[in-house]
Amino acid sequence: MIQIALFSVDRTLQSLLSSALGNEFEVFLAPTEDQIKHMVSIGDCNLVLLDLDSHQESLEQGLQCSLRILTTQVPLIVIASDALRSTAVELVRLGAYGYCRRPPSIRDLKTMLIRAYESSSLKRELQNVQQRLGATNCSHRLIGSSPHMQRVYDLMQRVANINASVLVTGESGTGKELIANGIHNMGIRSPRPFVAVCCGAIPESLIEAELFGHEKGAFTGTVGTRVGYMEQAEDGTLFLDEIGELSLSTQVKLLRVLQQREFSRLGSNRLIPLRARLIFATHQNLDDMVTRSTFRQDLYYRINVMRIDAPALQDHPEDIPQIVAHFLRQYSDMYQKPMVGVEPSAMAALQAYVWPGNVRELENVIQRAIILSRGDHLLLEDLPCSIQEQNVVSIADFQPSNSFERQLRDYKIKLAMTALRECRGNKTLAARSLNISRAYLHRLIRIAEPDMLSEADASIVEAHRSAMETV
Repeated sequence: MIQIALFSVDRTLQSLLSSALGNEFEVFLAPTEDQIKHMVSIGDCNLVLLDLDSHQESLEQGLQCSLRILTTQVPLIVIASDALRSTAVELVRLGAYGYCRRPPSIRDLKTMLIRAYESSSLKRELQNVQQRLGATNCSHRLIGSSPHMQRVYDLMQRVANINASVLVTGESGTGKELIANGIHNMGIRSPRPFVAVCCGAIPESLIEAELFGHEKGAFTGTVGTRVGYMEQAEDGTLFLDEIGELSLSTQVKLLRVLQQREFSRLGSNRLIPLRARLIFATHQNLDDMVTRSTFRQDLYYRINVMRIDAPALQDHPEDIPQIVAHFLRQYSDMYQKPMVGVEPSAMAALQAYVWPGNVRELENVIQRAIILSRGDHLLLEDLPCSIQEQNVVSIADFQPSNSFERQLRDYKIKLAMTALRECRGNKTLAARSLNISRAYLHRLIRIAEPDMLSEADASIVEAHRSAMETV
C-alpha cells in the first residue's frame, strides 16, 4: 500500500482522495508543518501531496516547508488551482515530481502518484546497490560505463539474489573474481563470508580435502580436523576460480555435491548440507573441453545456469581512462607520489594498445609508470616500449613495398587471412589458432590492402569492416 501524506487543512479533500484513489493508497492528513516534517523524518509516508490552495493565507511558510521536503528522498506532488499555477510550476522546476490542477482528475493524479512511487523506489534500490558496492575496498570494484560493462552490471543485479549457479568466463585479467565479489555484495548474502578458491593453485591430491575438509587421520599426514572451503563459506558465497583445472575424478565428486546439495569431510560419513551459493569462473573454453572429453558435460550444464562473460579490455577501450584514473589515485597514494593526470599522447597510446593481459596488465603498467614518472603527469616516455610503439606502428604503412617492415606486416596479414578462411570467418577461433588477441586480429584486418588480397579474402575483410561500422 502506498502511503500519502496530504499537506493540507482540507479534511473534505482527504475524504475524497481516500475513497477515490482505492485500496492501494492510504491518505493521511498533515495540516501543519511540524506534522508533515515528522511524517517525512520517520519514513511514515511514501509520497507528499501538497494542497497549495489550502496554504494561501501562509503561502510563503508553506513554500518554505515544501522546499525542505524537496531536500529529502520523499517525492512531492503539487495540486493547485489555476490562480496558483505559476507557483506550482516553479516548485516543479525546483524538484517537485509533478503538478495536477485542482480539483484533480483522479485518473491523472493516480497515474502520477504511482509513477512517483515507482521512480522513488528505483532510486532507493540503486542507492542500496551503490552502498553495498561502496562497502567493499575501492581497489576491488568493477570500473567502466561502456555498453559492455553495463551488460555485465545488469546481469550481476539480476542474479544477485537468486540462488542459482553462475559461470563467469573471460580472458585472464578481466576481473572475473571482481564480478563474483560484486554479485555477492549486491545480494542478501553480503553479510556472510565470501570464500575464493583458485582450483588451479591446489595440487590434485589435496583439492578434495581443501574443498570438503577432512577428519583427523583421514589420510597419511593429517594431524587434525580441517574445515573445508564449502563449510567456511557457510551461508555466503563460494567462488571456484579456474574450474576447468579440476581433474575428471574431482569433477564427478563436485557434480554429486551440486546435485545433492550436501557433502561429507574425508574420513567421515556425516553429511553436511551445502548452504553456500556457488559461483564458478574460467578463462578456458569449456565447450571445447566438453567436446574433447576433458570436462564433464553434465557438470558443465550444472554450473552454467547463468553465464556472465567478462569482456576483454580491448573490447571496451573507452573505459580505459576511468580505469587509469582509478589506478592513478590508488598507487599515487601508495607510493606517496601525487599524480594529477595522464598526458594526452600517453592516454592515446594506452587506448591503442592490445592489452593481452587485460586490466591486470594495465594495473601493472600504471604502477610502473608512476614509479618512473618525474612529474605530476604520466608521460608517453613513462610507458613500456611495447606501448609507446603503438603510436608508430602505422609508419609501416608508408614503408617501401620491399622494406623489411612492410614484408613482415604483409606476412602477418596473410597468416590472419589463412586462419580466417580455415575458421570460416570466426574471428575468435582464428585469433586463438594464431595465439594472438582478437583485437590484434582486428587490427591486421583493418590495415589489409585490397591489392594484396584474393577475392575471397577481400570479401572477408569487407564483411568485417561493415560489421565494425555497424557497431
